[in-house]
Amino acid sequence: MPSSPPPEPQDERPAQPRTAPDAPREAPPAPPGADGDWLPVGGGESGAAVFRGADATRYAKCVPAADTEALRAERDRITWLSGQGVPGPRVLDWYSGDAGACLVSSAVPGTGADRLPPEALRAAWGSVTDAVRRLHRLPAAECPYDRGLDIMVAAARDVVARGAVDPAFLPDEQQHTPAGLLLERVLAQVPRRRAQEPADTVVCHGDLCLPNILVDPHTLEVTGFIDLGRLGRADRHADVALLLANARETWADEEQAEAADAAFAEGYGMVPDPGRLRFYLDLDPLTWG
Repeated sequence: MPSSPPPEPQDERPAQPRTAPDAPREAPPAPPGADGDWLPVGGGESGAAVFRGADATRYAKCVPAADTEALRAERDRITWLSGQGVPGPRVLDWYSGDAGACLVSSAVPGTGADRLPPEALRAAWGSVTDAVRRLHRLPAAECPYDRGLDIMVAAARDVVARGAVDPAFLPDEQQHTPAGLLLERVLAQVPRRRAQEPADTVVCHGDLCLPNILVDPHTLEVTGFIDLGRLGRADRHADVALLLANARETWADEEQAEAADAAFAEGYGMVPDPGRLRFYLDLDPLTWG
């Protein structure tokens, strides 16, 4: 158990979309019953607005009409994953119309793993590893959603072409490098990574950062995954790369980080390929925009 008390429990926090600023967007609609039943709890740069039910058992994510299809896709992924025995939110209701759409889903109890201090995250790390392994062991052939390399590359091409790459999403050493050059470096590896992908295609979360993994702050067991809009079939390294890199922001030093990487590899049952981890870390920031 951790040597210092973990944070107090809280319901699922709405994930803030990692979307770079673009042209001004229309305002999203309010959820039904917003006159008292719903409390605004935040929004994202994508133009989404998030509300929590007054009883704290549900959330509503609302988007303008231009983003209805993206929210519909997230709804469908939540519905699919909730039927696979993997803990996460459930779809409670859905509204769409000329003004936009609202997705109402159940709250997932717990706190984001990014809010745990190093000693608590270290104690929870085995449960995190188990949860990721469980997700990745779902039959990939039965997953109806593709998030493979070609889809990610197409997204990166689009984001770079629009000049929408947000430097804040890039590693420090890449923040002053032109996005076009970063994309060229990624594209040079695509044939090799495409050939490697089939042997390691699993059901991936798609944005497997610590805020999207909720943990019971008392038991330090994973209670569920949230922010499932990018869930789909992909190389397992796409998920693992984000998880290990994001966890480095919590570990106190490189020694702890290396120990955590080794513990993950042992618990997961595979030593990740460092080259592929680096590749997906370089590709991922180019796909948000």
